[in-house]
Amino acid sequence: MNTSHFLTPFIFFFFFFTTHFHTNAEAANSSCPINFDYVTTFPWDTSLCHAPPRPGCCQTLRSVFGMGLAIYLNRTSNFYLPDSNTSSSCMSDFHEKLLSMSISVPFYPACYDTNFFVNNPLTSCAGIRTVDDWTRIVDPYIQLESVCNGDLTRLTQCSMCRDAGLRINSYLVSLHPNSTKCFFFAVFYAAAIANEFGPEDRRISSCVLAIPMLPISTDDRKPNHRARNLIVGLLGGLTGLCTAGVCFIAYKKYTKKKKQDLLHQKYVLSVQSRVVLPNTGSKWFQVSELEQATNGFSEKNIIGRGGFGVVYKGTLSDGTEVAVKQILDMDSKCDDEFTNEAEIISKIRHRNLLALRGFCVTSESFKGKRRYLVYDYMPNGNLDDHIFNAREHLSWPQRKNIILDIAKGLGYLHYGIKPSIFHRDIKSTNILLDSEMKARVADFGLAKQTSEGQSHLTTRVAGTYGYLAPEYALYGQLTEKSDVYSFGIVILEIMSGRRVLVGSSEPSKILITDWAWELVKSGRVEEIFHGSIRDVGPKAVMERFVRVGILCAHVMVGLRPTVADALKMLEGDVDIPRLPDRPLPLSHEILQETSFTYSTFTSQESGGKSSIGSS
Repeated sequence: MNTSHFLTPFIFFFFFFTTHFHTNAEAANSSCPINFDYVTTFPWDTSLCHAPPRPGCCQTLRSVFGMGLAIYLNRTSNFYLPDSNTSSSCMSDFHEKLLSMSISVPFYPACYDTNFFVNNPLTSCAGIRTVDDWTRIVDPYIQLESVCNGDLTRLTQCSMCRDAGLRINSYLVSLHPNSTKCFFFAVFYAAAIANEFGPEDRRISSCVLAIPMLPISTDDRKPNHRARNLIVGLLGGLTGLCTAGVCFIAYKKYTKKKKQDLLHQKYVLSVQSRVVLPNTGSKWFQVSELEQATNGFSEKNIIGRGGFGVVYKGTLSDGTEVAVKQILDMDSKCDDEFTNEAEIISKIRHRNLLALRGFCVTSESFKGKRRYLVYDYMPNGNLDDHIFNAREHLSWPQRKNIILDIAKGLGYLHYGIKPSIFHRDIKSTNILLDSEMKARVADFGLAKQTSEGQSHLTTRVAGTYGYLAPEYALYGQLTEKSDVYSFGIVILEIMSGRRVLVGSSEPSKILITDWAWELVKSGRVEEIFHGSIRDVGPKAVMERFVRVGILCAHVMVGLRPTVADALKMLEGDVDIPRLPDRPLPLSHEILQETSFTYSTFTSQESGGKSSIGSS
């Protein structure tokens, strides 16, 4: 008789037992350098991880574990952990703290393996091991201290810090394409080194480390010894009612689940009924199709993160590459933005607008609400990466064509369909580039469609500070000229390679338009051109583009051209009028205080280029 099949389970068990024992023995020889006592005292929201765990639990635990890594960085100047044994020991200590809080989620291996928190110099982040390495490689490029210090509870300040981290990630990945953790390195540096309050301050951890927090309550600060004693006493007295209690709880869970399932079904139907799907090729995807396309929404497929959620690269069954945008926020406002983007972009098709392939809405009792938008994948990422973070600079023909492409895409939104659409968030991260470097305007989550015959809207302010037209930022007056203003800012960014705010320190920064205007007025227009095109491009044509950018971004709405007229000026079909004088530079602090900034990502967290913009 062949005994190999009979012995196989015992051989497997013996191998597993000896390997597991050996691993634990190794871990025992390496103590963890992190004290995880903060896990039980810090006011983080544990609700996602109580049984049964809900979507987002692993990410939450990673953020809470990350606080320990940030504390470790602050104390030792070392990023991540030195080896697998140390990591295994730390994950074991961390798990014990979770168990003491009745959180039984197996952090290892259900969420992350032991090597996830080890600093591998070949793949982690550009060979960076210490703060000194970081300062040598990163600080000449972006200093997080200038944007990530102080109280980060304000949405604007938090977004600026997060955006800086994403720009650093993109820069480092461009230097070392195999890097997978550069965004996390930036996060830990911002929390541990750049900010004066440190990672254990809730004003920092909620923004930089993305730890979900419990609401501040005076009751939360009171000792709960009496409450615990009372609970223990009650439990002892209710032992005789255990059977009845179990039955009652089971019945309540059953009825609650039935109610949730009914609400989930109503939710999916309500969202689907609000999305218009004309004959545009857009379709409803099953979540199983997207799971297969993204390898189970694997972290290796992540190409972008933002305040809204995560973007994955995927490949459909027919071989088509797509970008799958998952909306993680579950409040009603995000439902509105999801359906708004789905409705608007499903109505439009233009070679300079990002094409939407379809949608997916699902709601399951054990995973919660999930919403997805599926776009064409843009292999060359977004414009921001190419004008600010790239090692190879755009040529003059590329810059010119990208500007013209953006104008044509905006022109279609304003005049190609009725009623018109105002984008509201034109910026470099929302301009994507296809395989031929053709520009596509993306991200319509904040777009507004007018009513027939309506020339302007009065609405809540939304967008990104610096790109907002003054009349819109200050008074909520939205017109097609609001998009023109943002377009003018993007023109000047493309032509100069400088960001919307020019200057080395926050108080002295001025808008790029005021900076460019001063140079034009003093006859030094060539100083505006990026160094890579200054001596190779046609100066007269490049000056025309700069002048159109200044005119489009004029403070006075009545002096701006329409996007149609701006396109004619750019192409040389009509003359540019004499540039009118600009009023005194408008303080960007005023615009910052009066506008709402929606976070944006510029690159993936794990390497490569972003393929889709976000609001």
